[in-house]
Amino acid sequence: MKKIASILAAHALLCASLAPVPAQQPTPTPTPAAPITRPQQQAVTPAAETGADDEVVRITVNLVQMDVVVTDKRGRQVTDLRAEDFQVFEDGRAQQITNFSYVSNTPAGAVVLPEAKIARSKEADKLGPPVPPVRLRPEQVRRTIALVVDDLGLSFESIYQARRALKKFVDEQMQPNDLVAIIRTSAGVGALQQFTSDRRQLYAAIERVKWYASGRGGVNVFQSVEADLVSATGGAATGGAATGRAADNSSGRADVDEMNDFREQLFSVGTLGAVNYVVRGMQELPGRKSIVLLSDGFSLGASNRERQTRVIDSLSRLIELATRASVVVYTVDVRGLVYTGPTAADNLSDMTAQQIGELSSQRGRQINDTRDGLIQLARETGGLAFYNSNDVGAGVRKVLEDQSGFYLIGYRPAGETFDRRFHRLSAKVKNRPDLKVRTRVGFYGVPDDALRPAPRTKQQQLIAALMSPFSAGDVDLRLATFFTATPRQQAIVSSQMRLDLGGLKFTRLPDGQHEASIELIGVAFGANGAVVDQRGITQTMRLPEADYARAVRSGYFYTFNVPVKRAGAYQLRVAVRDTATGRVGSASQFVEVPDLKQKRIALSGLVLSGSKLTNLAAAGVKQPGAPAPAPASAAAAAASQPEGASATPPDPEANPAVRRFRTGTALDFAYIIFNARADPATRLPQVVTQVRLFREGTLVYAGQEKPVALTGQTDPRRVVVGNRLNLGTILTPGEYVLQVVVTDTLAKPTDKHRTTTQWSDFEIVK
Repeated sequence: MKKIASILAAHALLCASLAPVPAQQPTPTPTPAAPITRPQQQAVTPAAETGADDEVVRITVNLVQMDVVVTDKRGRQVTDLRAEDFQVFEDGRAQQITNFSYVSNTPAGAVVLPEAKIARSKEADKLGPPVPPVRLRPEQVRRTIALVVDDLGLSFESIYQARRALKKFVDEQMQPNDLVAIIRTSAGVGALQQFTSDRRQLYAAIERVKWYASGRGGVNVFQSVEADLVSATGGAATGGAATGRAADNSSGRADVDEMNDFREQLFSVGTLGAVNYVVRGMQELPGRKSIVLLSDGFSLGASNRERQTRVIDSLSRLIELATRASVVVYTVDVRGLVYTGPTAADNLSDMTAQQIGELSSQRGRQINDTRDGLIQLARETGGLAFYNSNDVGAGVRKVLEDQSGFYLIGYRPAGETFDRRFHRLSAKVKNRPDLKVRTRVGFYGVPDDALRPAPRTKQQQLIAALMSPFSAGDVDLRLATFFTATPRQQAIVSSQMRLDLGGLKFTRLPDGQHEASIELIGVAFGANGAVVDQRGITQTMRLPEADYARAVRSGYFYTFNVPVKRAGAYQLRVAVRDTATGRVGSASQFVEVPDLKQKRIALSGLVLSGSKLTNLAAAGVKQPGAPAPAPASAAAAAASQPEGASATPPDPEANPAVRRFRTGTALDFAYIIFNARADPATRLPQVVTQVRLFREGTLVYAGQEKPVALTGQTDPRRVVVGNRLNLGTILTPGEYVLQVVVTDTLAKPTDKHRTTTQWSDFEIVK
């Protein structure tokens, strides 16, 4: 088989340098995990059109369906209304309600799963390492939230406030069933793959939120008044626009205004385009979908008719797309309460008293002008705009409260509805003027059927599978990805992939061979959502009869490599397409690469395999009666192995790529400890490890801390550890997470880098 080009690094490099340590026998006591269910619905007036996708706003020739939020005077949601309590209107004409339900995003009983309870409790510090995330399935998602940071327009001051709000959201407000992405408007097309429930990935995204010096936002909310600009324009420069006008300098002032206006409009359209792109990516995602735009606002361009049309056209297209995609947009003005008068940064020496007096008014108009765009975007997509508050985190919290539930109301439209013109929607509650009713302002009269995209090309199918936050399961594709490093500390992101050939269509050839063709594409995303590496191949497999049955049973295995030059967060995504049937499979994993040059303790990724089912001697693990190879020579041999198709292990389910183990077997795992402190006397590190098991975010087993055996280790900066965990028969089948916690006992107790951790998911089957 042809060599497969790399996007990740060789799994064998780590496996081949394992050192044996005494087996660890857990006595786990499983506890039931809190159930994860779909949002509860109170179907009051069911209709034939209400089906599995009833959370989606639909506009068809048979049904117009809108989402409605009702709140009281205190802003609290009202959830006990019935269909007869509502009136809905299209262009001011009352419509007969045919579909009605209330969709709740708050589950009955326990609202917070154990994962979030541990993360938020005061005992979290005592537990030390973070709780591993629960990988969500589409049916488990309640809310899909895109936190869009408009760094194209945020000032240096506002970036600080935005970062604080994002951290507070991840630390305190994010729920276990939330699918979240933190996206910057300057990040381009490499953003949509970031939807996740993994807090590590979100923290990494927050770290990338920085001031965009080339954007429309300056250091401060307002551009300071400079003496030379005042002299040139005859007025007071504020926020890129001067106040006052001297008759003999009117031409220079006009040039400055024209330049600033063009720059403002350019970045406003850029912000709206970035949000438009995010909405498109959210169309097929599950749950209650919302965008929270953190921005300093954008101007609708009232000062220039041509550019005003450009911005409003972009805004109109975004609102229509958000309506079709069932995405609600909330906007948060990060500037908060803004002081508009002169500050110490302003040079007022060349300004008259009249110009100084006009300064505050000019800045106030600038605030209102840029805020109007945020208000209109939120109002017309059914969301809320938050402004005049210095607590940006409180605005995000109110967004989440508003997402707790909504009414889904539908009616049968008249024939003239679909005239391709804009139709306004409104709703109210009868005899309850104290209640506030909010919904989308309207839609264009084009049914969804007419807007359905053309069938995807082969390339588009693969790209869609790569970008989705969920694995595509038409073809079973499994991935094991982790960070490791060479003895010279060359960082590598590594992976092994297993393709289930049972999902492919094989054709029997006249000579008795079986043939199937696949298209495989792999992409490594780095910082800023940028593509670090991408490769693709088209592969035709021809298997003789004797090999066909074994290959279908065991699967096909591939090894991928990519050296990493910089520390940071990486995502590895692989997708495969069966050319005969068009069926697609995909898999992805998030990897965080530490900076080993900082000399902080760090762990490689965990490599999992089944001891009874894998050739451990080839991997460097000592078996009874078999000598253990020298770790250095084994690592060198593994590093020289070519990439591409690998030999099939005796039991493919226990392969690191699959991580599926039967009850009663043993789970072997391995990792490398980097940069542990050395004892001055012995010149050896002193580290202890602990093993923990989680199921659905619940801790089901915690082993005792045990010192790492250093026998045979030659490099104290790179300690290779191998271990064994007897799964026994007590653990029930299902999905689990294995976590390894390593503590450097020579580091000070106050050192926040004293403890480090890694984890890997796996499955127990009967």
